[in-house]
Amino acid sequence: MLELPDEVRPLLKRPLGQLFSSVTTAIERLRQLRPTRLIAVGDIVTADLIEAGLMLDVAVVDFLVMRSPVDKKIRRTIDSFDVKIVRVKNPAGTITQELRTALDEAKPPLKIIVDGEEDLATLPAVLSAPPGSVVVYGQPDEGIVIVEVTEPKRREFKMLLEQFKTGG
Repeated sequence: MLELPDEVRPLLKRPLGQLFSSVTTAIERLRQLRPTRLIAVGDIVTADLIEAGLMLDVAVVDFLVMRSPVDKKIRRTIDSFDVKIVRVKNPAGTITQELRTALDEAKPPLKIIVDGEEDLATLPAVLSAPPGSVVVYGQPDEGIVIVEVTEPKRREFKMLLEQFKTGG
């Protein structure tokens, strides 16, 4: 299990890709990109993409927003993405091997339901995604971040993960 050290937290507070303050603009950009694989991390962003009619390959959700249960509408929207489900444990502030394996072995379409927190799943999602993929996640109080998976982006994410502590 990898644990997020305090000194790395500020690096993850900034967007790790292109930030869109408008959901509509982010969705327009996704339609232009036509990614090899579209991966959504987070409940609100997953619901937004489903409502926009985008075909998700992988959704990573925990049914929580800012540590509170999602509302019924978001829950219904995520439930409407009726695909194979893999359940994993991932405590807050960590990236478990279970989560990494689920992303590495993902056969789309797939919904990964996290018992714990999915906040850091963007990092292994980018590392496991084929080139040309896009990982989308919500930046609290700022908007939606689109990460285009390229080799330089992968190297950046690998360097971030190398700063994590190996724990339990």
